[in-house]
Amino acid sequence: MSRPKKTTIALIYDFDGTLSPKNMQEYDFLKAIGITDKEQFWKENGELATKNDASNILCYMKLMIDKARASGVSVKKQQFMDFGASIDLYEGVKEWFGMINELGAKIDVKIEHYINSSGLKEMIEGTAIAKEFKEIYACSFIYQDDIAVWPGVAVDFTAKTQFLFMINKGISKISDNALVNEFKEEEDRPVPFRHMIYFGDGQTDIPCMKLVKAQGGNSIAVYKPYDSDKKREAKKLVHDDRVNFACAAKFTQGSDLYNIVERIIKFIKAADDLRMLQKRNLDKF
Repeated sequence: MSRPKKTTIALIYDFDGTLSPKNMQEYDFLKAIGITDKEQFWKENGELATKNDASNILCYMKLMIDKARASGVSVKKQQFMDFGASIDLYEGVKEWFGMINELGAKIDVKIEHYINSSGLKEMIEGTAIAKEFKEIYACSFIYQDDIAVWPGVAVDFTAKTQFLFMINKGISKISDNALVNEFKEEEDRPVPFRHMIYFGDGQTDIPCMKLVKAQGGNSIAVYKPYDSDKKREAKKLVHDDRVNFACAAKFTQGSDLYNIVERIIKFIKAADDLRMLQKRNLDKF
């Protein structure tokens, strides 16, 4: 009898507001282009999108290139990665992945971590935690002679759901998007939705959080600690049946977030073991 494959559990994270307290552009990038008031950048972005009836995501990517060039700031990939190195992370984030991987090893499950973000992939790749992710699904530029010239991938709230299906079916390359719609038997999919844990904080995450929850997985709305407005928004998502849990963004061992994730992982493992037991029992008849 062939040995059953190990249970794989995917932890999927938004980035801005979920792993980091602010939008990634609000750290060294805005300083480099001479903007001291972050609201100025986002206000201009909103006006550009409204004026042209365009995507807010594509507009922020255009503004980043235009303003960087106007300020004499490099728009090479390495420069965006260097900006990413300045991004602050919530308490415990750097240690989180090791703790969760250790937990998975103890109960014999395979843990995979993914980013699903409307932020910039190049900046995320410059952070100290970039190596922790199997895939980083986020906005990115097309480069010519190592210079950013055009948006290559723009990730809005609907595109985010596409990446969940890519994880579900084991598709890594965004350019292989035709494979997302191909039929694949549920038992042949590497990561069932019931094995997903989705972490998000904002409006662009709601479709993903709702989808994962509806398909038997777990969604967690995180909020900035000690921010009563953000806490209220997160708890509303629970009451609106869009997420399973709401927690402060404290990624330390023993925090509410860690304790909830630990129990979800152990539940997924136990449920998977029970399904295998039922299958073996049925095979006897």
